[in-house]
Amino acid sequence: MKETKRIQRKVNTGDRSAAMPKHARNGLGRLLGPIAVFFRGFIESPRMVGSVIPSSRVTIDAMLQRVDWKNCKIFVEYGPGVGTFCPHILERLPGDGKLLVIDTNERFIDYLNRTVDDERFHARLGSAEDVERFVRQLGHEQADFVLSGLPVSTLPEGVADRIVAATERVLRSGGAFLTYQFRAAARDLTEAHFNRVETDFVWRNIPPCILTWGWK
Repeated sequence: MKETKRIQRKVNTGDRSAAMPKHARNGLGRLLGPIAVFFRGFIESPRMVGSVIPSSRVTIDAMLQRVDWKNCKIFVEYGPGVGTFCPHILERLPGDGKLLVIDTNERFIDYLNRTVDDERFHARLGSAEDVERFVRQLGHEQADFVLSGLPVSTLPEGVADRIVAATERVLRSGGAFLTYQFRAAARDLTEAHFNRVETDFVWRNIPPCILTWGWK
């Protein structure tokens, strides 16, 4: 009786999910999978996620095609979300390589730890500003390539610049900082820290985005 009243109160206040049986809610979560997790992460922290949907396969392939995979021992990704890039990175990464992903969203890190089954995968909850510390924790002093989907233009003042500065320091010579953004802010920031910068544009993404490679 108490449970019925509790559910009715939540229905009256607009919380329809509370009125749904638990097994039905769990089934819906399994059905929607990463899309539901990603969308909820966006709703909770839109300034940190930057997009309401994951990147397209065209964007993923275009972004990763310039990576020197044979000489990649540690690949870093900032803001992996629900791991849209992760399987594509892991399928290209050498057997003795490592994929380090960093995100400030605990929901995303928990989801990735539960769904990515690969001993080369390492997820860390925290800021990309601390990339040097996270790389050292994996037994490395430098990273080979760093990928970022962070929404540079909406990050708190000064954070984006500190992240790119830390990225430049942690990258080895010949490595690169990869970004995919809907605005030119990430490209402009990359140009401020890297001498050699290449760009491209992908129309087949929602919305279309600018790809940038800053080479060290």
